[in-house]
Amino acid sequence: MKHKILVTGGTGYIGSHTAVELQNAGYEVIIIDNLSNSNESVINGIEKITGIRPIFEKLDCNDKDGVEKLFSEHPGIKGIIHFAASKAVGESVQKPLLYYRNNLLSLINLLELMPRFNVEAFVFSSSCTVYGQPDVLPVTENAPVKPALSPYGNTKQICEEIIRDTVYSGTPIKSILLRYFNPIGAHPSAEIGELPLGVPQNLIPFVTQTAAGIRKELSVFGNDYNTPDGSCIRDYINVVDLAKAHVIAVSRMLDEKMKNPVEIFNLGTGRGLSVLEIIRTFQEVTGMKVPYKIVGRREGDIEKVWADPEFANKELGWTAEESVADTLLSAWKWQQRIVSQG
Repeated sequence: MKHKILVTGGTGYIGSHTAVELQNAGYEVIIIDNLSNSNESVINGIEKITGIRPIFEKLDCNDKDGVEKLFSEHPGIKGIIHFAASKAVGESVQKPLLYYRNNLLSLINLLELMPRFNVEAFVFSSSCTVYGQPDVLPVTENAPVKPALSPYGNTKQICEEIIRDTVYSGTPIKSILLRYFNPIGAHPSAEIGELPLGVPQNLIPFVTQTAAGIRKELSVFGNDYNTPDGSCIRDYINVVDLAKAHVIAVSRMLDEKMKNPVEIFNLGTGRGLSVLEIIRTFQEVTGMKVPYKIVGRREGDIEKVWADPEFANKELGWTAEESVADTLLSAWKWQQRIVSQG
C-alpha cells in the first residue's frame, strides 16, 4: 500500500472516479464529503470497482475543528486532492456569498492544517474558467488569467492565488493546480457516474435525463455565438482520463519530480465541440432522441474554449485517450443504470 491520500468532495463526480484510480494505483484513500451534492451510496460503487472500501467521513471542509479531528484520527496522510466546492456557474451568479464562503474557507482551513500534520502535497481542482474568454485558442498554461465571468470562476482564481501565496511564503507545501476543461462520461462499469441532485447544472446529465424521458426537453443556451453553429464550444474530456491525471500529479509530488513548488497543467483533449455537436453525436451513438429548444444566453457562459494539452502530455506523460463517442455511451449506460435502480 502506498501513501494515505485525503480526497475532499470524494463522493462527488470527479472525486469518486479519482478515488477509484488512486486505489487502483495502490494508495490508501480517505474521503470526506458533506453530501450537499452527492450520495453516500457512491462509496459502494467505489468498493465494487476496486474491491476496497475507502474510509469515509461525512464532514464539511468549512468545519475546521472537524477536519483537524480527522487528521488526528488518521495520522500519516501525505497528500490532499481538493475537490470539495460549489461548482454551478449559474447558481454562483445568484448566490455569490455562498460560493465565496464555501470555496475559499474550505481551502484556507486545509492549508492552515497541512503543516501541523506534515501533509506535504496538495492537488487543487481548478478550471479553465480562469482564462475567461481567451484571446488565442487553443489555450496554453501561459494564457493570461482574465477577470472572471462568474463568482464560481472568480473563486477558482482566488483559490489559485491563495495556494501560490501560501507555498511561496515558505509553508512546507507543494501544489499542482489542474485546470480542467469539461469532464463528461462515467466509469465503464456503470457503478459510478455523474449524479446531480435536483435539476442538472451540467450539459451531459441533462442530455441523458432528457433521452431517458425524465426531462421534457433540453435547453440550449444561445445559438447566436460566433461559432460554426451558433452554440457554445467546449473541450469535453472523459472523467476517467481526468481522474488518472490526479494520480500522476500526486505521485509527481510525493516522488519529488516537481520542477517548481507550484505547477499548473491544462487537462483537456485539445478539441472543441459545440453543444449542438454533442447532442447530435449522442443521438448517433445511442440511437436515442434528445428533444431540445434554443433559449437565451446564460449569464456567465464563455463563448468558446478548448485546451492545448501539450504541456501535460509531455511533462506528466498523461493524455486524454477515450473518444467522445465512447464517453457519451458511458454516460448513457450510467443513466440507464440509474433508471433501472429507480
